[in-house]
Amino acid sequence: MATRAEFLGRIRAEVRRAPGLFPATPAPRPERPAEAAQAVRRQMTDRWPGALERFQEEFALVSGVFHRVGTMEDVPSVIRDIARQKDARGVTSWDPGQLGIDLRPSLEAEGLSLVAAPVHGDNDARARYREAAAAAQIGVTGADFALAETGTLILMSGPGRPRTTSLLPETHVAIFGKSRLLETLEQVGVILEALHAEPESARRGAVVNFITGPSRTADIELTLTRGVHGPKEVHAIFVDSL
Repeated sequence: MATRAEFLGRIRAEVRRAPGLFPATPAPRPERPAEAAQAVRRQMTDRWPGALERFQEEFALVSGVFHRVGTMEDVPSVIRDIARQKDARGVTSWDPGQLGIDLRPSLEAEGLSLVAAPVHGDNDARARYREAAAAAQIGVTGADFALAETGTLILMSGPGRPRTTSLLPETHVAIFGKSRLLETLEQVGVILEALHAEPESARRGAVVNFITGPSRTADIELTLTRGVHGPKEVHAIFVDSL
């Protein structure tokens, strides 16, 4: 049996054989986070169309399904179509106030059942929602940011927006508009730094999830399986009017 020193020595030898393509260095933290975030937002005011095009390309490469609609009123029809394709009947969603739309009337009119996340509730209420999310075929959320360079959806947890909505159902559907588009991971870091630097921010302490396509898991034989640790499908709905 190899000693600890021998084991680490072998690892060092293998690492030297395949050095990284470039040295890894942390990005500097902005001295004035709020001003840096505002600068990023001003940049994206004109550059969002290019970011959206890049997001579509990268999202497709990670097996995401992209949809584009004019207004929030068009969103329920997209979700109904997805449910029809999946023969789904159960939907969970963020709270309507967090999502920006109440999906219940239009979905229930089509025979779908919807359970929205509670904004305020005790442990029992959260447990009931968690069970509903685990049983639902579709989970509908917003997206705090959409990262163009990797086709990644970024979600921050909080009241009325639990992680279970995007993690437990087999199909995750995220809704966002142009104000959520960012080009690079560096920009994401600047925005998050600003959010967490605000003493009274409701997002301080939120869990931040980076979702890049469906869940993928490979065993020791490299057999790829989807949906073991998350959804099998991820859909993004871009709303022009947002």
